[in-house]
Amino acid sequence: MPGLKEVRNRIASVTSTRQITSAMKLVSASKLKKAQDNILKMRPYAQKLGEILANLSQDRDVFQESPYSAVRPPERILIVAFSSNKGLCGAYNANIVKRVMALVQEKYSDQNSRGQVDILAIGRKAAGLLSRRGLRVTETFDHLVDKPTFAHTLPIVEKVMEDFRQGRYDEVVVVYNEFRTAASQNVQVETFLPLNPDRFVMQGSTGATLRVEYIFQPSKDHILLNVIPTALKTQFFRYLLDAQASEHGSRMTAMHKATDNAGELLRELRLSYNKARQASITKEILEIVAGAEALKG
Repeated sequence: MPGLKEVRNRIASVTSTRQITSAMKLVSASKLKKAQDNILKMRPYAQKLGEILANLSQDRDVFQESPYSAVRPPERILIVAFSSNKGLCGAYNANIVKRVMALVQEKYSDQNSRGQVDILAIGRKAAGLLSRRGLRVTETFDHLVDKPTFAHTLPIVEKVMEDFRQGRYDEVVVVYNEFRTAASQNVQVETFLPLNPDRFVMQGSTGATLRVEYIFQPSKDHILLNVIPTALKTQFFRYLLDAQASEHGSRMTAMHKATDNAGELLRELRLSYNKARQASITKEILEIVAGAEALKG
């Protein structure tokens, strides 16, 4: 059985750790509320924009005129990985890295062997973990993670779109955590470019595809070619908001579990301390009694 001093030191250490995890849980809960509000407000806008684009894209000839719909042999690939800047958020970053590695090995192994797979990391954790696994991280943007804004997102997504339009990349794939609840985040893999009109599906209550007749001004072609870039930028910003809400939800859940585990460990340590203290007192009593008996003799 460990000594009293050792147990006291462990109790003090676990108590300090529990205070830290409890504080981190409260901070993450506060940030989660704001991040959750942001993504819930963003989704209806992105969905309505997608519905409009889905209706416009039924004219496939017009849709295919967009440079962002160009389908080319997938030779050069860009994977955009959304992660966090900090750890202590459960399996949030590990799941992103696992999915990126699986994607490269299963779908882009030939391109990767030729050095034609690049990683654009949103967040420091993905950049570090993927670099250590042998993937080429060309750019890292960590300023977007903590306080994402549409204005700060625009230069990045516009560069990605320009790289695709100029043929520097044939496919752009995003890997991110989709926020559902504080305890539930699902890793999603989506082809960002080339744009596929089948992505934009409008479903009514019966499951049938809806078609809305619009009056176009100045023209359907002009609107379509301007709506597509806007839809892509909006979609990219939605990925970022989903990732941020998922990060705070994952960290809050992880810190909640860590706090509970620390509390359980404290109970066990206090029980161990009481047992050790009781054994020490008993030993002292026995020594006193033995000494008294010896004096009598």
